[in-house]
Amino acid sequence: MEILKVENLCKVYGTGEARVQALKQVSFSMERGEFGAVVGVSGSGKSTLLNCIGGLDEANAGKVFLGGKDLFAMGEEERTIFRRQNIGFIFQSFHLIPELDVEQNIAFPLLLDYKKPDQERVDELLEVLGLTDRRKHLPGQLSGGQQQRVAIGRALITHPALVLADEPTGNLDSKSSQDVMDLLCRASRHYQQTVLMITHNMNLTASADRVFRVTDGKLCELGGAA
Repeated sequence: MEILKVENLCKVYGTGEARVQALKQVSFSMERGEFGAVVGVSGSGKSTLLNCIGGLDEANAGKVFLGGKDLFAMGEEERTIFRRQNIGFIFQSFHLIPELDVEQNIAFPLLLDYKKPDQERVDELLEVLGLTDRRKHLPGQLSGGQQQRVAIGRALITHPALVLADEPTGNLDSKSSQDVMDLLCRASRHYQQTVLMITHNMNLTASADRVFRVTDGKLCELGGAA
């Protein structure tokens, strides 16, 4: 079942001599439960692609369909709500709320929509993330790897159709990086969620079903990971 469809996506920054074409006619699609990795050098357009797919940035041309719905046909408020309910974001910086404990940080996206968290779902995520004994800890009491696991839990709590991860292991050591990759794989396989991850580290693409490379704003598929 096709979850994500990107058609002829173009993004331009600046004008005149400062004009930069960050994305050039990017098209691809992903099925439910697929794990895709996007690689490329710094400044190639990887983060711009993820931001446009997630509706954080608006493309100059092209379309992004998630579950058959066109993100850019929505008004800004409608897109914000749709994004919160259907897309999970994981960034290099954890963006946790320092005054909230682990459990509250994970449940936060639901609270924004005035929804009561399903305690069984929260407990399951805490177990999967290896954070059950840290549930009442504040972010400042956790290691970097643990904080990133909380961020992953927050991204998964709404059962999003799509999880977008931008360099999710960038601030972590090799052991924590592998733990994060294992968790993203589990989200893809166990929860049948589509995951698209940006990384500059080719070693981290080994778990991906498909690997894409962005070069000068153009996307090509390298195939499955070796």
